[in-house]
Amino acid sequence: MARSAGADRWWLGVLGLVLLVAGAGAALLGFGIFGSARGSRPLLDPVIVDALRAQPLLWRWVAIVGGVVLVVLGLVWAVRSLRPERRPDLLLESSADTTLLVTAGAAAEAVGARAGLLPGVGRARARMVGSAGSPALRVTVWITDDADVAEICRLLESDVVAEARDALGLEHLPVAVRLELDAARGGPRVA
Repeated sequence: MARSAGADRWWLGVLGLVLLVAGAGAALLGFGIFGSARGSRPLLDPVIVDALRAQPLLWRWVAIVGGVVLVVLGLVWAVRSLRPERRPDLLLESSADTTLLVTAGAAAEAVGARAGLLPGVGRARARMVGSAGSPALRVTVWITDDADVAEICRLLESDVVAEARDALGLEHLPVAVRLELDAARGGPRVA
């Protein structure tokens, strides 16, 4: 389950395309492609300039409102892009007198601790992300120099993730695994 950045990429692509077309148009205008005298003429048509001069206060307010709207949209976009991922707590059982709730931190800590015990793993960390209806795991595993990566991946799937699915009562639990080399703990390897 990946954090969706598709909308951000799409809007940035559209903005980049608009700016590219505007820049290419300005460059072509400056090189005289649209006529030799066109580069020295004003950007706005005289009819538009006359309409703007007829109602200067109205157009100033339109420009101010447009600028404020663009700033607000930019801030909303930035806050939306930078917000942290949701960490869902999982409700395992609920009745009139009892509630069994597993917090996202507890589940992630248990998975990280179990993954850290695998042979060839120096340390491990896990995070539960998504929603309560469709949770997912992000596991970061730091492997040692002598680790068998294929075996670690097999054990993660067959032991760690399978145990987490069973313990949480989930049929599907998508997992993203990030493998990193653990920092060398001894002296230099070359003398």
